[in-house]
Amino acid sequence: MIFADEISYVDDSRKEVGIEIHSGRNRIVRRIFESLGYGVQKLDRVYFAGLTKQRLKRGGWRFLTPKEVSMLKSGEYE
Repeated sequence: MIFADEISYVDDSRKEVGIEIHSGRNRIVRRIFESLGYGVQKLDRVYFAGLTKQRLKRGGWRFLTPKEVSMLKSGEYE
């Protein structure tokens, strides 16, 4: 059983939904919405293990800082 920590509409059109979960199970977000009768057209992960994709263009990438690598190795993220 998986529970959403937070869920809200992204904007007033109510066509995009933001959901926060703390489970990494395969396809869990898609399964949650499909079980409620909604079709999922695309997913966009914006936050993972203390890392965001702010200031990155679509398809872009960057090297992790030594601090970020250390944080991931130690498990000190939320």
